[in-house]
Amino acid sequence: MKELVILSGKGGTGKTSLTAAFASLSEHMILCDADVDAADLHLLMEPDVQQRTDFVAGNEAVIDPDRCTQCGLCKDLCRFDAILFDTEPDRFEVDPIACEGCGVCHDLCPEQAIDFPQKTCGEWYISDTRFGPMVHARLGIAEENSGRLVALVRQETQKIVSEKKIDLVLTDGPPGIGCPVIASIGQSSAVLIVAEPTVSGRHDMERVARLAAHFKVPAMVCINKYDLNPDQTEAIEAFAGMNDIAVTGRIPFDPAFTRSMIEKKTVIETDDMSPVSLAIKSVWDRVMEHPAMKMERLV
Repeated sequence: MKELVILSGKGGTGKTSLTAAFASLSEHMILCDADVDAADLHLLMEPDVQQRTDFVAGNEAVIDPDRCTQCGLCKDLCRFDAILFDTEPDRFEVDPIACEGCGVCHDLCPEQAIDFPQKTCGEWYISDTRFGPMVHARLGIAEENSGRLVALVRQETQKIVSEKKIDLVLTDGPPGIGCPVIASIGQSSAVLIVAEPTVSGRHDMERVARLAAHFKVPAMVCINKYDLNPDQTEAIEAFAGMNDIAVTGRIPFDPAFTRSMIEKKTVIETDDMSPVSLAIKSVWDRVMEHPAMKMERLV
């Protein structure tokens, strides 16, 4: 089994559209949407949800007013200023947004008036799509633990891979270089960095490339909308050449990407012989020819 993680140094580079297009070109694969903070692969895949499960992570303090004697110790101990005194009901309350779930108030309350229940931070799903199974998730608004949810989504993906003997995992990774990205690339076969030909796009691509090198994951790069800035396209390719990063190709700017998204289709499904579709097919072929992605039975 091989796993390809599609990454980008910033949001909006086209990695989700490219992941969906790759799915339309492959067989016997599973989709994994690891961009749990801003999941959008489902917009193109229109998944039929087969299993829906709450994501429970961390704890949140809750003050029981019947047991609280209003000593104020919890407010003094809280380093995050999450304990507030509300004069209207005349009681102490916990600000759920400011609470970091450290548990100090719960452990040290002399009246044991502070409960510390686990919190539901989001949901994760196992679905069917027109291209194959898909594991995806949605983190709640302003919730944390996205790295842990990414790890959970990947674990559930591996279970399906083992059960159904799937050859390939296509993972739509998060943007940037933070904890969710680190959680998404561990033990993967290779990463494909989707870069934009701008100064900031090149800088962000370089950071992702250094992250992949740190974890010893083979990296490839493709340049989306390359024709908008040929000079930066050449600069990206020059950086890749100096750092042993395979350049899989250039994808031209084409409004067909936007039109296909509106139709909830991949650009390949809209017109598989358009210049942008042919460019994506070429990128896909080069990705699958990379030594890190070679399989006994190609998909």
